Amino acid sequence: MIPFIFIAFILLIAVSASVVLWSKNVLYAAFSLLLTFFGIAALYVLIGADFLAITQLLVYVGGILVLLIFGVMLTNQKGSKENGKNDIIGTNTNRLIGFVVAIGLFGLLFYSFARADFIKIQSYLFETTETFSTTQNIGILLMTDFVLPFEVSGILLMATLIGAAYLSNKSKV
Repeated sequence: MIPFIFIAFILLIAVSASVVLWSKNVLYAAFSLLLTFFGIAALYVLIGADFLAITQLLVYVGGILVLLIFGVMLTNQKGSKENGKNDIIGTNTNRLIGFVVAIGLFGLLFYSFARADFIKIQSYLFETTETFSTTQNIGILLMTDFVLPFEVSGILLMATLIGAAYLSNKSKV
């Protein structure tokens, strides 16, 4: 059952990513990117990386994609407003270069997968599997061994937020 679910999510990711690439409407591409991000999060869940799945949903879907959709919807663009629509149509002139790069990357990945010994990799992965979830393991490590870098990154993010709030102030002092 799991391989069928895996193949279904791979097909969802492939179809929605191709819609992102080939769609001329930016809003349709953004919503298709939403499906791509959800599919990737589902793949993370299937491989047991629940922390990465939650991070994928929070950061990419919750932050970046919502910001992209709001940016597209709130910009003052010149669409076909006489019909009541407000479409953003993009022109894509480098399809041939993108196709050549994609074929090259596909060839490289195919060569790498053809030479990989998946049975050895699978046996190595299942020998070192721990009994508790990755979220619990990451939380314990962040609060014990890596507490100093965790706190320093928190202070750095707070300083960045204060700087962004200062720069966005409309009245210059």
